Amino acid sequence: MHDTPVTAAADLSDDELRALDAHWRAANYLSVGQIYLMSNPLLAEPLRPEHVKPRLLGHWGTSPGLNLVHTHLNRVVKARGRKALCVWGPGHGGPAVLANSWLEGSYSETYPDVGRDAEGMARLFRQFSFPGGVPSHVAPETPGSIHEGGELGYSLSHAYGAALDNPDLLVACVIGDGEAETGPLAASWHGNKFLDPVHDGAVLPILHLNGYKIANPSVLARLPEQELDELLRGYGHEPIHVTGEIPATVHLTMARAMDTALDRITLIQRTAREENVTERPRWPVIVLRTPKGWTGPAEVDGLPVEGTWRSHQVPLTAVRENPRQLRLLERWLRSYSPQELFDERGRPTAEVLACVPDGDLRLGSTPHANGGLLLCDLPVPALERHAVPVDKPGMTLHEPTRVLGGLLEEVMEATTDRRDFRLVGPDETASNRLQAVYGASGKAWQAEILDVDDHLDRHGRVMEILSEHTCQGWLEGYLLTGRHGLFSCYEAFVHIVDSMVNQHIKWLRTTRALPWRRPIASLNYLLTSHVWRQDHNGFSHQDPGFVDHVLNKSPEVVRVYLPPDTNTLLSVADHVLRSRDYVNVVVAGKQPCFDWLGLEAARAHCARGAGIWEWAGTEDGAHEPDVVLACAGDVPTQEVLAAASLLRRHLPQLAVRVVNVVDLARLLPGEEHPHGMPDPEYDALFTRDKPVVFAYHGYPWLIHRLAYRRAGHPHLHVRGYKEIGTTTTPFDMVVRNDLDRYRLVMDVIDRVPGLAVRAAPVRQLMEDTRLRHHAWIREHGTDLPEVTDWTWTD
Repeated sequence: MHDTPVTAAADLSDDELRALDAHWRAANYLSVGQIYLMSNPLLAEPLRPEHVKPRLLGHWGTSPGLNLVHTHLNRVVKARGRKALCVWGPGHGGPAVLANSWLEGSYSETYPDVGRDAEGMARLFRQFSFPGGVPSHVAPETPGSIHEGGELGYSLSHAYGAALDNPDLLVACVIGDGEAETGPLAASWHGNKFLDPVHDGAVLPILHLNGYKIANPSVLARLPEQELDELLRGYGHEPIHVTGEIPATVHLTMARAMDTALDRITLIQRTAREENVTERPRWPVIVLRTPKGWTGPAEVDGLPVEGTWRSHQVPLTAVRENPRQLRLLERWLRSYSPQELFDERGRPTAEVLACVPDGDLRLGSTPHANGGLLLCDLPVPALERHAVPVDKPGMTLHEPTRVLGGLLEEVMEATTDRRDFRLVGPDETASNRLQAVYGASGKAWQAEILDVDDHLDRHGRVMEILSEHTCQGWLEGYLLTGRHGLFSCYEAFVHIVDSMVNQHIKWLRTTRALPWRRPIASLNYLLTSHVWRQDHNGFSHQDPGFVDHVLNKSPEVVRVYLPPDTNTLLSVADHVLRSRDYVNVVVAGKQPCFDWLGLEAARAHCARGAGIWEWAGTEDGAHEPDVVLACAGDVPTQEVLAAASLLRRHLPQLAVRVVNVVDLARLLPGEEHPHGMPDPEYDALFTRDKPVVFAYHGYPWLIHRLAYRRAGHPHLHVRGYKEIGTTTTPFDMVVRNDLDRYRLVMDVIDRVPGLAVRAAPVRQLMEDTRLRHHAWIREHGTDLPEVTDWTWTD
């Protein structure tokens, strides 16, 4: 890859600098107009109160700086013919990104009713932060965006994710004052230690310091330049500074900074690709210091505004009621000389558009920001090559995630040339038994490699960093730009990305209503090292609540699967890896687990999402069962089957039905979730009036919430994790939380009418066994032999 030869910024003519300034002024004018105006877009007549919106919403303070960046990115992209994407960290500066998209024509091509003329400008202004219009932040509705501008902290990790395996792509990333203070952003600076200059694109961070956040000064803006330089150099970057408030000077300095940065990037990539240089490079970073609210009102009602926190949102808040503020607004708008920037029909002039690239080189038209356009089907191998044989249920054991690792290795191998699949996780790939993937790809690493290190690879596609935020951000950026991936994480610590998954779910839900946004690969979580087998790490590692969090979100988007054994995990993985536009959460253990279903039975069971395991129950089919034993999750399934075996032995006349649930959303009514069961189907499975004892992997109240509208809900009794944990034996974990087989048998006896008296001796035996368990583990440090040696023999 070579950039097109370009005129150095130092040689830019006065005409070229004037054109850059014209574009910037036009973008500023459009940004102000979106915040304030609902008519009279070109100021063809004196501004009157009725031209102004009744509710003034938006963020002005960051917009001039974002407009400057966009203007200068346009210049270098056009001059060099370089494919580029920009991630706008201060996405609350939505007016700026919308303004530039409209100026370049991308917006009107996406939304033809918002034409690039006076009428379209009026629509652009009116719709902004207006009922029935568009959000004030950079959002899915914004052409060229992959980054929601609401929550801060994720722009740089998104940028690195977008650059991975995109060797010809330049990803600029604007990082604002506030975002620069967040923990996720601080960790994401380390993305440059994982960026392969041979196979990946380049990330150009642009740290935009305008001095203030909403109401306070920003930390990095108050650091002396030398101290900030030391920080950025410590992160492995080479800083380039742009500082000022005189537009002509800033334009020239910014142009030089952009050319210097891109020249360095070109050199880094050329030497890595053509000269096989493997030393980790120092990538450039631009530090842009401009006043907050630059070119806006200097002061309002005697208080300074430009260059202060007061310009953060709406500098003039009483324009309709206050004639003086109305005059200030008009003076502010006219200061950009709109008559020089737009012709009589409201179209941008040739000078304004001189720096704008053509076609999909425009930032608002890049296909990399609409990743579904670039997405190819993932070559998931035939499951038969990885399935485990099951001659009889519950007699053999496998580690489900270890077997899945073999399938993922084949996926990784099949994508070696096209490089569009990544496995990410926080230092846990081997811990989660997925290390088979190293046979196809090592772990991405650009820092020093020692002889003692295992599987580190300059060109690897397994991503490990001990920051769940960064893993999530990398994968989101990767998926949003048209690739595939899987995030493997300890179940308890995936909560760290609760807010991030919120934002991604909202993004996906919004894009479903945008026909021009093409479906992308699903965000897939594999949660393992789960609550029931963190007996060695203890209470701090025991939390199954991420499922609750996700199932609170948009039902069109979220899916949760709890495969009970190895073959069902393979079937679920096959489904989620092929799916589009979902957030899939798969919870599966890494410890040895009983094999219950052969591959074809597993496929059929997963397709149903919930079903009766006839071989495990004792009902004869002629009558309704006396009790339903239900389960969801690998450990709960084992305990339910062990309980069913005990009931078969001690209460053989009892008609027991065993139901396993793989897809939790099946418990919801059909009108609440696309996977939900209609009432007749649910009632046929669980009955309307028989007791249901449900052993669930997580917090028991989630099952009640999902099923509360069902006719049989009063008869539903759920056992699950009750926030009782410690370092103990595996079986003691289920006993402590009353999820064990003996407790489940007692629950059946307590809830089946007439059974309490008749089966009192059996109940007492179960209680005695639990007491014996407590004594045994304290003496021997291991579980009871009848537990550790148990197999399904009925």
